[in-house]
Amino acid sequence: MKTGMGIGRTIALVLLGVAVFFGIIGLGYLYSVSKTCNTFEVGIPAQYEQNKNDYDNFFKKIKEMAQVPDMYVNDFEEIIGKDMEGRYGADGSKAIFQWIQEHDIKLDTALYIKIQQAIEVGRNQFAANQSNLIAVGQAYDNYRADPLNGFFANLLGYPKIDLNKYGIVTSEHTEKVFEDKKSEPLELR
Repeated sequence: MKTGMGIGRTIALVLLGVAVFFGIIGLGYLYSVSKTCNTFEVGIPAQYEQNKNDYDNFFKKIKEMAQVPDMYVNDFEEIIGKDMEGRYGADGSKAIFQWIQEHDIKLDTALYIKIQQAIEVGRNQFAANQSNLIAVGQAYDNYRADPLNGFFANLLGYPKIDLNKYGIVTSEHTEKVFEDKKSEPLELR
C-alpha cells in the first residue's frame, strides 16, 4: 500500500513540477509582452516629441532666414542713401536709377537659394520623422494584432496610451484631397 502512495506522490510532484515549469514560462512570456508594449508606448510619444522639436526648429530657422533679405535691402538702401547724399547733397540729384546703372547693382539671389534649400532639407527631415512615427505605430499595431501577443497585451491593459494622440501632422489641403480622392496639379504662379 505504501508503494501506491509513493507512485501517487511521485505523479503529483511531477505534475506540480510541470505546472511550475509552464507557470514560469507563462510569467516570462507575460513579462516579454509587457516589456515590448512598454517599449512601444515610450517610443511613440518620444518620436512624436522629436517631430515637434524638428518642426519647431525648421519653422524658426526659416523665419529667421527670411529676415536676412529684408536686412540686406535695408542695409543696401542705407548705403545707397548715404552714398547719394555724399555725392549729390542732401536733396540728391534725383538720378538714383542712373547711379544704379553706373554701379551695376544686382540683388544677390544666393540668399533666396539658401532659404529654398533650408526649406527643402527641413521638409525632408520632417517627412522622415513622420514616416518613422508611422512605422513605429504600425509595428505596435502589428505586435498587438498577433493573437497570442494581443491576448496577453489586452490582459495586461495595453495600449495604456491614447494612440490617436500621436498621429502625423498634415494640412487641410491634404485632408481634403484624401477625403475627396481628387488632386489637382500644383499652380506655381
